[in-house]
Amino acid sequence: MRYFLRRAGFFAATLWAAVTLNFLIPRLQPGDPAEAIVARLSGRSQAIDPAQVAAVRTMLGAPDGTLLTQYVNYLGAVLRGEFGVSYTYFPYPVTHMIGQALWWTVILVGVTHVLSFAVGTLLGAWAAHRRNTRADSVITLGSTFVGTLPFFWLALMLIYLFAITLNWFPARGGYGPGSNPGWSWIFFSDAFQHSVLPALALLIVGPIGWIIGMRNNMVQTLGEDYARLARAKGLPQRRIALTYGARIAILPNVTGFAMALGGILGGTVLVESIFNYPGLGRMMLDSVTNRDYPLMQALFLFITIGVLLANFLADMLYGVLDPRVRREVAA
Repeated sequence: MRYFLRRAGFFAATLWAAVTLNFLIPRLQPGDPAEAIVARLSGRSQAIDPAQVAAVRTMLGAPDGTLLTQYVNYLGAVLRGEFGVSYTYFPYPVTHMIGQALWWTVILVGVTHVLSFAVGTLLGAWAAHRRNTRADSVITLGSTFVGTLPFFWLALMLIYLFAITLNWFPARGGYGPGSNPGWSWIFFSDAFQHSVLPALALLIVGPIGWIIGMRNNMVQTLGEDYARLARAKGLPQRRIALTYGARIAILPNVTGFAMALGGILGGTVLVESIFNYPGLGRMMLDSVTNRDYPLMQALFLFITIGVLLANFLADMLYGVLDPRVRREVAA
């Protein structure tokens, strides 16, 4: 119980620090989003009118007052789930825009993350179990070679081959111009076709880290004294690999998977930008480019909370899978 209480305390302290940094970092950045909007509307050759800047700042609801007052108001708004109006997608509120893009990222990146973790962990465990064989060489060398290829190059090759040359799948977007988002088979079919290439790009490179990590960890655990003792007792190699090797070797992968799963809220900026996919990753890029501080803060906060929650759940799972962790804290 002491282990779980300590982890809960660390989670609360880290969450407060993350919320505070999320408030401070955008305000330390140079530039004024109201001035950027006026300059974009007026043209670079025109002088910026201070009255127009003040009017745009009022229209956007830019915060004023002392830094401490803004911080107190910010904490209250976070607790109420209010993040203001998006500068980029004015006059829509930030929560509305995030709600529209959230499910695109959760479905695309979430499904590919889970599949990548499952496939990578199984292949890594199989390579460790069959170490120094042809299967081990093919899995490790093949994944290492694919890992050296730039991701944007792989994505562009998929677009060139399957979208331009073969014309099997659309090259960009989340759905076609003739589809209306809704609960219809036509829309789901169109959205699925648009998600194939981004998902395939993620599934090519996604399992590599899990393969290498699981293989190396399991080879190390199979060389420990308890694994040698199990062999001396005459236990089957398959049982030794699963019970004594895979169960311990998977613990670092669980932490990595939890953090990657928490980062789903942030999406994959590169893949969503290449395929122009309407998810949170592309929205984050737009918010940074346009200095959309309310949207930027909300996205960063959601990502941080997602990673912290996933890491907290991984710590809890650690205490269940490995009793030695609880014993070390109790000691």
